[in-house]
Amino acid sequence: MTVFIDADACPVKAEAEAVATRHGVRMVLVSNGGIRPSQNPLVESVFVSEGPDEADKWIAAACGPGDVVVTTDIPLAARCVAAEARVVKPTGEELTAANVGMALATRDLMADLRAADPFRQGGGRPFGKADRSRFRDVLDRVLRQVSTVDKSG
Repeated sequence: MTVFIDADACPVKAEAEAVATRHGVRMVLVSNGGIRPSQNPLVESVFVSEGPDEADKWIAAACGPGDVVVTTDIPLAARCVAAEARVVKPTGEELTAANVGMALATRDLMADLRAADPFRQGGGRPFGKADRSRFRDVLDRVLRQVSTVDKSG
């Protein structure tokens, strides 16, 4: 079991490290660089080449059943779900086979709306303490579930 973090713009790296460490789970921070390596022996940093989606490609190729991926990137989440990994967004929302298709459709619709109306930019609410707390709780629950499946399966 490994927790993969799409680390370039991830606001919950410290929270993920704390939860993964408490569970004794390896964590891999994947980025294009600029991320300070952790001193934690359970945390590994992987630096991929510059370019859009290079970290996403690496994570999608590396993850599989029993792994957990933390990302806000919906296309990456869909690829990870297809690889049977569990996916958690930094807000604490878990993306599954049941809801990732709707998340992709919503993402595409919002991109089309923004393209059609140049004044419709941004959106959503700011990331806050409640999101961090929800993320920690969901990641903790998911790691317990994956650990239970690993031990029984």
